[in-house]
Amino acid sequence: MKFTQSFTKSLFVLLAASWSLGAIANQDNAQIMVSDVGFSTPESVEYYADKDVYLVSNINGSPFEADDNGFISKLSPEGEVIDLKWIDGASDKVQLHAPKGMTIIGNKLFVADITQIQVFELPSGKQLSTIDVKGSSFLNGIDAGDGNHVYVTDTGMKPGFESSGTDAIFKVSENGQVETILKDPKMGQPNGIIYENGDLYVVFFSSARIIKIDNKGDITEMPQPFGARLDGLVKLPDGSIAMSSWESSSIEVFKDGGYDTIAEFLNSPADMDVDTKRNRLLIPLFNEDKVLILPL
Repeated sequence: MKFTQSFTKSLFVLLAASWSLGAIANQDNAQIMVSDVGFSTPESVEYYADKDVYLVSNINGSPFEADDNGFISKLSPEGEVIDLKWIDGASDKVQLHAPKGMTIIGNKLFVADITQIQVFELPSGKQLSTIDVKGSSFLNGIDAGDGNHVYVTDTGMKPGFESSGTDAIFKVSENGQVETILKDPKMGQPNGIIYENGDLYVVFFSSARIIKIDNKGDITEMPQPFGARLDGLVKLPDGSIAMSSWESSSIEVFKDGGYDTIAEFLNSPADMDVDTKRNRLLIPLFNEDKVLILPL
């Protein structure tokens, strides 16, 4: 069969376009490790869906010290740094010490920061307010509730990662009102938290434990995870719950009453989120200054 020059050229263009589209599709399904870009103890990653970017909180020093040098990076879905210090505690207009968990409500970003919650405007990044949570020592996990309030854990730690005895779960309104949901020095260092249809799910750092707290305050012990030193906790699109464990260096998923390991050999996996557009798990590696983008 003999092809004309124009047909051959058209075929080449079609194949090239097809390959290009396939490469883009495969890119979304590829694991990406973001490293050596300037992260400094990344503790949390939050998917900002409205702008299709990833926000990364960086402690930048001691997680206990109010040194006003923490920062939040802006990362593209391709793993490229858009702005390393998009929100920078070193700025005179920003107060940000050792940022940990983050959550978004509407056009506001809420950040757990030692004994405070810092509130920033989106998409500008301008600081709106600082909310003091009295009696706390190590605010850590945070998630949006119904309305203009968040739920936040106090892991109850002091320098040296020793117990401070302030273990608690708080409900904090945007206007600064703080309500104690649960407070117990023997709770076991609550860390990751998610809110779902009136229920709170919480994992603990000192033990392999996850609980559910219903809207009446009743606590249900859920099946024991594989590893302790649990940190991040996130609901996946299929309804299952993913949690990160420093002890097992892995990500475990709870579904249908049991656990499956979906990632392992991870050094210090911390507070995670999901890219709901591409079905990816976003995992900061606390001790390695890296972020892992993991297809689900």
